[in-house]
Amino acid sequence: MNNFKFVSGEAIKAILANRHSKNIKDVEKAYLAHLDGQTVNPDSYFLRFPDNSNNRIIALPASVKADVQVSGIKWIASFPSNTKAGLKRASAVLILNDQQTGYPFACLEGSLISAARTAASAVLGAFWLKNKSRIARSIAFVGAGIIARSILETFSADDWEFNKVSVHDLDTTTAMSFASAAADCFPEAKSVKITQSIDDALSAEIVVFATNASSPYVEKPLAFRPGQIVLNISLRDIAPELILESNNLFDDVEHCLKANTSPHLAEILVTDRRFVTGTLAELIRGHIEIDQTKPTVYSPFGMGILDLTLGKSVFDEACARGVAIPVPNFFPEVV
Repeated sequence: MNNFKFVSGEAIKAILANRHSKNIKDVEKAYLAHLDGQTVNPDSYFLRFPDNSNNRIIALPASVKADVQVSGIKWIASFPSNTKAGLKRASAVLILNDQQTGYPFACLEGSLISAARTAASAVLGAFWLKNKSRIARSIAFVGAGIIARSILETFSADDWEFNKVSVHDLDTTTAMSFASAAADCFPEAKSVKITQSIDDALSAEIVVFATNASSPYVEKPLAFRPGQIVLNISLRDIAPELILESNNLFDDVEHCLKANTSPHLAEILVTDRRFVTGTLAELIRGHIEIDQTKPTVYSPFGMGILDLTLGKSVFDEACARGVAIPVPNFFPEVV
């Protein structure tokens, strides 16, 4: 414990650049460990500010047993107005704690790991909802920010094939940048375009919501189609009435049915959870089946166990590469 280490964002970016498939496997490992009762994942704690309701800092404590053997916490800030100053909306650190002593042994830049685990969760969900296929006629991204870009790159690195890729974003410059990246990621696609309306985006076989929406705007008469896959990453875009007409998968039901997410609003509307199909881990294990006569909405709330599992894996690689920076005698009582 006298060798506390830091891992910088620069080092983590280099490590994450070529390990998208490993990220997906790490996320799947964490979900299955959670299903097997090998995790502790308390509710996230939201620090909010009365003078600015758009800003928040979130604490995600967790612990993973299995072969990961780590506890810790992600402390992630979301300040949307940062983008106007040329800064990223989200900033974060990840602290890793030893399971036996409780001592922290590492501090990692957390926003890159958070984006990577979110993207891996989305692509893993799409893979299982497509019955383990990586081929789809079309995919549409609603929202073209960092998270959407991470998901796009992970689909590409996981060898998915799309005939059509489209993006819808209120910011034209952001949409154009995303479309250019999509053309690079999927050069074999017949069409890569910016859609001018949400209606056009909702025509895709797979729809990815990755916005900053705080309340639903995808409402009837808009609708999803039978068999359509909706990756509800931003959680608050979809009206509860559309949730109720769909299969609904989660990373964790209790975590997602709170904080006015679209599924939470659905629960409030009908006062029960009959619309809940189950979790992605249950689908992977074959415990549940998907009704193909309905669209399927996958709503991953984002769990601390994902950050810890991926973070520990990245930390181990950083140590192996010699890019984890030691801080001797960080704890004064340890000699």
